[in-house]
Amino acid sequence: MRKIILSTESGADLPDDLAEKYEVQVVPMHIIMDGKDYLDGSLPVQDIYDYYRHTKKIPSTTSTNAHEYQEFFATIRDNFPNCIIIHVGYTSKASSSFQNAVIAAEEFEDIFLIDALNVTGGLAAIVLYAADLLEKEPGIEPERLVEKIQAIVPKSRLAFIPGNLEFLKAGGRVSNMASLIGALLKIKPCIELKDGKLVSTKKYRGKMSRATEKLFSDYLNEFDIDRQQLYFIYSIGLDERIKQRMEEVAKGNGFQNIRWIQAGGMISTHSGAGGFGVAGLEH
Repeated sequence: MRKIILSTESGADLPDDLAEKYEVQVVPMHIIMDGKDYLDGSLPVQDIYDYYRHTKKIPSTTSTNAHEYQEFFATIRDNFPNCIIIHVGYTSKASSSFQNAVIAAEEFEDIFLIDALNVTGGLAAIVLYAADLLEKEPGIEPERLVEKIQAIVPKSRLAFIPGNLEFLKAGGRVSNMASLIGALLKIKPCIELKDGKLVSTKKYRGKMSRATEKLFSDYLNEFDIDRQQLYFIYSIGLDERIKQRMEEVAKGNGFQNIRWIQAGGMISTHSGAGGFGVAGLEH
């Protein structure tokens, strides 16, 4: 029986312990700071925020290119000879990374590519669903596993509040005027993934502590999320009291397993410090 190996991008923010547990292979995306190219994960996220504080410049990001994917897939095959690779990729609607994976995969056999149409915890939720399924059914046919992953893609729901609108604006996610109004009125936009695109759907006023609870309440009202597993996403700088409170609220709503995921460099460059998000899978 041939071994199935799962892979994804660093933009999934998959925790290291879970990547190791399930042997998920992660290819880094890129962060550009002061003209220097850094592999996502190779520098502390705090350096991104320190750079912004000192220079008022926000780093940019770039996707994994086709050549890097070729090397990535080749390395997986070297480490796991004769394996079947199932790559669950960062949304193609916000990055060229998935298309580059498609180009690279033409050089290989037995690689399945799935556009997760999601990012950070929403992407991680899909990857971990696949990993858990593979662990429970080690003899599952790869085509069947791919079908199950594809079926869960539209059920992965992500919503988040960025910590800094300037970071979101720099990434081209909101207009200058929207950012200015948000700063003046202390409006915090809710960003959701809709058909793979980042869309501002709701706006919350007031402190982050109030906004996070309202976000979570709206999230649960809109989506029938499986209570078995929930993912909270945070970027460095989120108040610990907010984290404690949100965990209490989640447990009060019947969630059995709550996992906190720290936004890595790729996501933090677009959301800023102190951001909060939630991800889960619908029934």
